Amino acid sequence: MTVTTETLAGGYGGGLLDRERIIAKPGFNRWLVPPAALAIHLCIGMAYGFSVFWLPLSKALPSAPESCASLTLVGALFTTDCNWRVADLGWIYTLFFVLLGCSAAIWGGWLERAGPRKAGFVAACCWCGGILVAAMGVMTHQLWLMWLGAGVIGGVGLGLGYISPVSTLIKWFPDRRGMATGMAIMGFGGGAMIGAPLANILMGYFRTDLTVGVWQTFVVMAIIYFIFMMGGAFGYRIPPAGWRPEGWTPKVQASSMITHGHVHLRDAHKTPQFWLIWAVLCLNVSAGIGVIGMASPMLQEIFAGSLIGLPDLTFSQLDTAQKGQIAAIAAGFTGLLSLFNIGGRFFWASLSDKIGRKNTYYTFFILGIVLYAAAPTLADLGSKAMFVLAFGIILSMYGGGFATIPAYLADIFGTQFVGAIHGRLLTAWATAGIVGPVVVNYIREAQISAGVAPGPELYTGTMYILAGMLALGLVANAFIRPLPQKWFMSEEEVAALQAKTAAANAGPTGSFGIGKGGLTGPALLAWAVVGVPLLWGVWVTLKSSLVLFG
Repeated sequence: MTVTTETLAGGYGGGLLDRERIIAKPGFNRWLVPPAALAIHLCIGMAYGFSVFWLPLSKALPSAPESCASLTLVGALFTTDCNWRVADLGWIYTLFFVLLGCSAAIWGGWLERAGPRKAGFVAACCWCGGILVAAMGVMTHQLWLMWLGAGVIGGVGLGLGYISPVSTLIKWFPDRRGMATGMAIMGFGGGAMIGAPLANILMGYFRTDLTVGVWQTFVVMAIIYFIFMMGGAFGYRIPPAGWRPEGWTPKVQASSMITHGHVHLRDAHKTPQFWLIWAVLCLNVSAGIGVIGMASPMLQEIFAGSLIGLPDLTFSQLDTAQKGQIAAIAAGFTGLLSLFNIGGRFFWASLSDKIGRKNTYYTFFILGIVLYAAAPTLADLGSKAMFVLAFGIILSMYGGGFATIPAYLADIFGTQFVGAIHGRLLTAWATAGIVGPVVVNYIREAQISAGVAPGPELYTGTMYILAGMLALGLVANAFIRPLPQKWFMSEEEVAALQAKTAAANAGPTGSFGIGKGGLTGPALLAWAVVGVPLLWGVWVTLKSSLVLFG
């Protein structure tokens, strides 16, 4: 009798969302789980693309009184007469990632107990409900409602949605941990590629002389996202306790960096390894997110007239029409970086299965330092192709860092609490979401105040500072070592935890009638549901990025 059969034979009468209701039965195909995770991540990944709404919202009111020029941030939160500034709206972006990290840390332990379906359900309600609250904020022209809806409620949905599939995928793919998490987390990087052009299409459809079409777009996207996220949440399954892929056995001797024990959630943050990995993620993300935030102005100010065949013109010498032209080209650059961000999440995470997580992060830091240090030279030489390629690789490693970190945690702390530990580690992302953009923007403003004109020199210091961040990350990564045995739970404690959620006692191990699976008809259909929108986003991005060299 299989573990699954024994569990269900007791006549479990829990709710539809409960963990015990989603234990996979014999014959289940594990390749149905990654599309479920992608369905959620592609929706919440629109957080990266929310800047598409800033300019339309900053012109939501046809006219505004002169007193709006002296509007403070607090005044902007409650005004109904003045247009919002882009800077006021940009705080929603900060709230996204602060709340993402905090909610993942606070409710990561709950997720491990409740299971991925319940977490995905709550994530859908928060993310889509938050967007609907934001739509009310646009309708009533109340910025505080925008902040509360999209930033706070939506941010909680981001955190729960982001971590909901992590431990589940690692347990389904113990033979390919990096690849599994990379498949799901690449969706978060790709969400903006689908959502941003979709938002532009919808705003164009709803735009009239009386409205910029944003609140209607919010409502439609919230409905679409809710359908997809619910499909993902109800597509989640967890393996029976003791499950292993058919024909697979762990390679005990494969790497001294991969543990075969489990660290309890209560102890993980007490170890130096947790805080070293926290620093590794924070420094890698701080450098990368700074580039994402300044990608468009950076390209425009560095290459200026050369982007439109006028290499002798600096940025300050361009007229309004010419600046509009290079802004469109810079949008293609930003989209191309998003594509590298997505590809890196899958490529680097999969590569980490071959070369190890620590070596993968060594690659991120060493190669990143070289590329950041070389960026000023490439800018001075006017080499657009090499400059774009350098930052594409940098952004691939930014995304790859996110996708590799869950597997890194599983290697060090085991899989029993990896989802909750990952949730706590995402406070590093919340910190980086503030530190990276603030540091980068402050350096740029300081350079301008010192009289440096827009051009390559404006970003030289920034590139060296970012390289310095990666150098610190390199040192932190070097100090990560396997944990001493004292931190691991006993076999009895692990068995007791497993017994609470799945099987009586530790139970046998094996495939229980659930093999490695393959691309069967249902699996192909599930992948098509998420793959078609993703391919459309890639096509739109490539089409717009070709303008860079057109």
